[in-house]
Amino acid sequence: MLDELREKANHLPLLPGVYIMLDAHNEVIYVGKAKKLKNRVSSYFHGEHLPKVAAMVEKVADFNVIVAASELEALVLENSLIKRHKPHYNILLKDDKGYPFIRLDPRQDYPVMSIASRSARDGAKYYGPFGGRSQTREIINTVCRALLLPDCSRKFPRDIGKDRPCLNYHMGACAGWCLKDSDAADYRARMRQAALILEGKSAELIEELRGEMERAAEELRFEKAAQLRDRMRAIESVSQKQRVIATAFADTDAIGFCRGARSCFTVLHFVDGDLAGKDVEMMDEPLEEDPEAVSELLRQYYTAHRGGWPKNILLPCEIEDREELETLLSETAGRRVYLECPKRGERLRLIESAALNAREEILRRTTQEQRRSKTLEWLQKALELEEFPTRIEAFDISNLGDTGIVAAMTVHVDGKPRRRDYRKFRIRDLAGADDYASMYQAVTRRFQRYLDGDEHFAPLPDLLLIDGGENHAATACRAQEDLGLSVPTFGMVKDDRHRTRALVTPEGREIGIQNNPAVFALVGNIQEETHNTAIEYQRSLRQESYASALDRIDGVGPRRKNELLKAFKSLKAIREASEEQLAQVLPKNTAKAVYEYFHHEETKE
Repeated sequence: MLDELREKANHLPLLPGVYIMLDAHNEVIYVGKAKKLKNRVSSYFHGEHLPKVAAMVEKVADFNVIVAASELEALVLENSLIKRHKPHYNILLKDDKGYPFIRLDPRQDYPVMSIASRSARDGAKYYGPFGGRSQTREIINTVCRALLLPDCSRKFPRDIGKDRPCLNYHMGACAGWCLKDSDAADYRARMRQAALILEGKSAELIEELRGEMERAAEELRFEKAAQLRDRMRAIESVSQKQRVIATAFADTDAIGFCRGARSCFTVLHFVDGDLAGKDVEMMDEPLEEDPEAVSELLRQYYTAHRGGWPKNILLPCEIEDREELETLLSETAGRRVYLECPKRGERLRLIESAALNAREEILRRTTQEQRRSKTLEWLQKALELEEFPTRIEAFDISNLGDTGIVAAMTVHVDGKPRRRDYRKFRIRDLAGADDYASMYQAVTRRFQRYLDGDEHFAPLPDLLLIDGGENHAATACRAQEDLGLSVPTFGMVKDDRHRTRALVTPEGREIGIQNNPAVFALVGNIQEETHNTAIEYQRSLRQESYASALDRIDGVGPRRKNELLKAFKSLKAIREASEEQLAQVLPKNTAKAVYEYFHHEETKE
């Protein structure tokens, strides 16, 4: 058992998050946080521990993890899960004073922000929890300074007008609410603004203040406008320092979905503003497009597996039947359930967190070989291949004008390049650059060598990928048909950045691959590898051509040959250079020999 747990821990990501230890009865016995999940969880299954930790490890039968967006979020998640499950081995962390809330009672004439150890149903609003009491106090002080609210010990309205204002007033850090002429309505308005900040709605507040500032300026109340401007700047500073994932997301499920070697459907549950848990559905078979898959999984999950219902379900993508599904789920739940696909803000970050967890689950539960196998399995299904594409061969043409036309053939076996099977072809007997004729010749020569029994060209591929569109793929098919062979053939269609964006049949039907990151990466790597192999082969031939021509000239050795190529860049430029230009690089007698060699060759032609 320990070896299995150790192996599972070794596949965790080096990301912050929360780990949940389970006993043989699947009960939560410990919840912890980590800056790097892999390092922290692995440490439990290596070496010696203190008696209490050792006793806990002995009872661990399995564990789960939840990846967090940051270390602070991991801290908040840890506290939420501890409060929810009350694990036996988290006794020292059960004191809620370690994870306080900010309490604000809007029913009071002069509401104040205070620190509370736990939330309660007393009519007040609670924000948090936060990482600790000192951090919570800092948040309160920062918000008070931004809105010029009091953070002293005076009570209102009891202490209004009883004493001189404190130093904060004279330093401009408080509006002086203890003065006799203080405005209670203005105080409550600013406390409402403080609540917006704590709810993560700083942008809405800034827009509201900007409107007030512009009206004050139009009315020539420039001092008031300046005060509002300063307040806006202070609020912007607060919003940059604080990220609140609080009660704005109560009773919300965030859906994560990822397709790779396997498919993973993840649901993060938020109850009363806390992340209460994570559900994962892992599927081995390749799935269809994301919207269809998400819609189907939502129906299955919420109609068959849920006992409670969230108010809001956040989707990772738009689905066509959202209205119908929303109605179905609302009827099943007996109350309104909202489906939403957020595009910005905190809700989008919740979706990104769910997607991150789905992706990490796939990586953790599959080996590299399994990921490659599943990727090829998806490719087989998408291309409707009869045989599993164990061996994939790809062709590309490279030419320099009407000369130096070459072709490269790369080979990938089980998704990995097999460079010893790469083949290169010099295209012969063409009047000029013709990609289709070049492709026909290269493919013909490859398969003819196979038919001739050349073991270096065996076996036949399961899939043939051609760099180019449908016409290039059709040309490769025609070359095979003329030899009596037939291998599934597809073109690799590029986008404006010269990256493969889709595969295309010889008949012109495109097959999108961008929605599957693993397949997109595989085909893109094959296309790039084939293209680079063709370019490198052409360059090597050009260098050989330069060398063979210059080596025949008396007085031109390796050093002077390199000097010529460095100065003129190409053999054509050397051929066209005058004797005077050559003499700027070479001695006069050698320059004359080079000039006469090329001009003598031209005379012979």
